[in-house]
Order: sequence, then C-alpha cells, then structure tokens
Amino acid sequence: MTTSDYKKAFQQLKAKPNVMQKYIKHNAPKERSTGVNLFHCRRCYRLGGHINKYDLHLCRHCFREIALKLGFKKYS
Repeated sequence: MTTSDYKKAFQQLKAKPNVMQKYIKHNAPKERSTGVNLFHCRRCYRLGGHINKYDLHLCRHCFREIALKLGFKKYS
C-alpha cells in the first residue's frame, strides 16, 4: 500500500473508532531517518543517484544538465 492511499479505508472504519485508530497506527507511513527514501532530487523528485554535497540535493541527471549554470567546470 502506498503512502497516498492508506486513508482510502477510512470510509468503512468511521463507525468503528477503536478499529480505525489501530488501522492508522499500523498502516500510516513512518518517518524515515536513513535510507534511500530520505532524499530526493529537488528538480525531478528522483530517488536514486542523489548528490548531497554543497547542499545541492540533485540527482546525477539533473546535475549534469545544470552544472555549468551552477559554476562547475567539465574537465574532460
């Protein structure tokens, strides 16, 4: 179940508040402190190939596209 659709079952659980609280406890997405899903690209929201250095927060694809505008030089 994805993070966006775990609330779809609320319509059936409105009549049962105790069951609804238990459902929320076990099915709500948890906050991540480490791992791949913690960081995403600011430009395209891609998760992989993330560059954190200098607080860029870009994926490698977006970095290659705008590196010259940011002041980086290509040496090869």
